[in-house]
Amino acid sequence: MTARTPGSSSLVHEAEPLVTVKEVAALLHVSTETVLTWVRTGQLADIRTPGGHPRFHAAQIRSLLQPAPTGEGGQE
Repeated sequence: MTARTPGSSSLVHEAEPLVTVKEVAALLHVSTETVLTWVRTGQLADIRTPGGHPRFHAAQIRSLLQPAPTGEGGQE
């Protein structure tokens, strides 16, 4: 059994840090409105706080920062 801190939610994995819309926007070099548009259109999954504010798993955002894999064999 793990210890819980006051105010922690059992619905959120406690070891996974969550980031705000503003932090995501800064990391991805876009506006906060762009991040919210991605959420509304289903392009970016969010978690809602009890107050209704969107939060994101840090690992999910880090994966967006990874370069896209290139195909094997290069150019023909």
